[in-house]
Amino acid sequence: MSGQPASSYAALTGGVVRDEREAAIRRIAHRKHRAFRIYASLAALITTLVLSAAACSSPRAPTPVIPPDTPAGAQLRWLIAAMAHLPMSDAQVRAHFDAGVLALGSPAELNQGLQAVTDAKLVSVKVGEPSTVAAIVSAGGAVPRARITLTVDSRGLIGVLGISPAIAGPVPATWAGVDAALRSVAPQVRLLVANASNGSCQPVHGIDPATAAPIGSVFKLYVLDALGNAVAAGKVGWDQPLTVTAQLKSFPSGVLQNDPDGTQISVLDAAAKMISITDNTAADMLINLVGRSAVEAALTTTGMANPSLNRPFLTTRETFILALEQWPALAKRYLAANEAGRRALLANTVDRLPLPDVAAMRALSTPRDIDSLGPAASASDLCRAYASLATLTRRPGLSPIGQVLSLNDDGLDLDPAQWKTTWYKGGGGPGLLALAYLATTQTGQSYVVTVLAENKSQPIDGATATPIILSAIKGAFTLAAGR
Repeated sequence: MSGQPASSYAALTGGVVRDEREAAIRRIAHRKHRAFRIYASLAALITTLVLSAAACSSPRAPTPVIPPDTPAGAQLRWLIAAMAHLPMSDAQVRAHFDAGVLALGSPAELNQGLQAVTDAKLVSVKVGEPSTVAAIVSAGGAVPRARITLTVDSRGLIGVLGISPAIAGPVPATWAGVDAALRSVAPQVRLLVANASNGSCQPVHGIDPATAAPIGSVFKLYVLDALGNAVAAGKVGWDQPLTVTAQLKSFPSGVLQNDPDGTQISVLDAAAKMISITDNTAADMLINLVGRSAVEAALTTTGMANPSLNRPFLTTRETFILALEQWPALAKRYLAANEAGRRALLANTVDRLPLPDVAAMRALSTPRDIDSLGPAASASDLCRAYASLATLTRRPGLSPIGQVLSLNDDGLDLDPAQWKTTWYKGGGGPGLLALAYLATTQTGQSYVVTVLAENKSQPIDGATATPIILSAIKGAFTLAAGR
C-alpha cells in the first residue's frame, strides 16, 4: 500500500468537494481480464482495507481470512462455499446472480467456468464500498492461485463476476524482453513508454506508438477530461445528481444498467464507476450531461493526432446498436456516410432504436469491425490524454479526477516503496486488449505506459494475455524510472 490515509468510498462520493484532503483514495489491486468472463469488466472501487492471511513476522498460526460483512462480502462467502460443491443447481445460480448475468451465461456455463478454481481458500480480501469485493484464493483445478472479484447490484445479487489467474511469471528486465512479451500476445501491438512529469510526453521506448488502433473503453479518459473541464467552468458539480433512465442504459460492462429507472447517483459516483468498473451506462450518462460536442472538443484539446477518427463520438449504447441491430446493414450505412451523414443517421435512426436484448451480446464473441465502429487512438494520443488529466487534477476542485483514476490498478501492484500513485484505464473486447497507465514515483516523476494489442481475426485470450501484458508493463515502469 502507498501509505495514503485510508478513507471510505463514501468520502470520495460525498465530502470530497467540501474537503479534498479528506478524500484521498487508497489504491489496491484489481484485475479485469479473466478465465471465465461474464461481463467485460471486473468489480473495482476497492479502497480501504486489506485482510492478510498470515502475519508477516508472527510465529502464531495464520489469522483466518473472512469476507467482509457487506452485501458483496456475503456473496463472496456463498461463492467460495458453493465452489467446493460444484455443480451448483440452477436454483442456486438464479438465487444469487441477476438476470443480466444469466442472459450472457447459463448456469451450466457458469459451472463450467468455475471448474478452473475448485476447493478455493481465501488468502486475502480487499474491500471497498459495500457493493464490491476482490479476493485472492488458493485453489485446485486449472488455476492454482486466482483473483476473484465481484460487484453486486442494488438488490444484492451478483451483477459482475470475474475469475482470473493471479499474476505470475518473470518481469522483463530489458526493453527487448518487454517487446518480446508483448508481441507474444497478439499479431499487432503498439506500445509507448514516456516520461510525463512536466505536462508533456517525452518518449522513452515504443513500438509503433503513433499509429491509431482500437482502444475499447479507454475512450472514457476523454469523457473524464470533458467532465473535468465542465466542473472547472462551473457547469457541473461533483455532487450533482444524475438519473438512470431507460434511454441512457447501455450493455455491460458495469451495473447501473440493472438499476431501476429513476435511480439517482452523483456525478462523482458515475465517474468512479465509469473508470474503475468501466460502467458503460455511467459513461453514457456523463456524455449526455456534458454533451457529445464537449467530448469531441476534448479529443482536440488533449492533442489527439487525428480526432476525425472519433467524430461523431459514439456513446456505448450507439456502438452496441450499430454492432447488433440489422447487422451488418445499419453498420455499413453508418460507415459509408461522411461525418454529417453519420450524425444524421444517429439522430434519425440509431438513437430512436431500442437497445437489443442483452443476450444479443453473444454475437460479439468474435471481432466485428473493431477498426471502424469502436473508438480509436494511438498510444501517443493516450499519453497526451493522461498529461491533460494530470494538469486538470492539480486545479482547484478537480482532485477527484486523480482519485477516480487511482481506484483500480488492474492488479499491476507496483512497489509502493517506489511508486506513490497509479492511474489506470483499460479496455477489452473480441480481438482487443488495451491497458493505459500513469504512475508517479515517490520523488514525483510520472511515467505513462500504454499497450494496445489487436487481433483482427480471432479473440485474444485475456486470461493468458493479461498476466503477460501486466508483467511487461511492470518491467517497463521499472526500466523507465531507472534510467
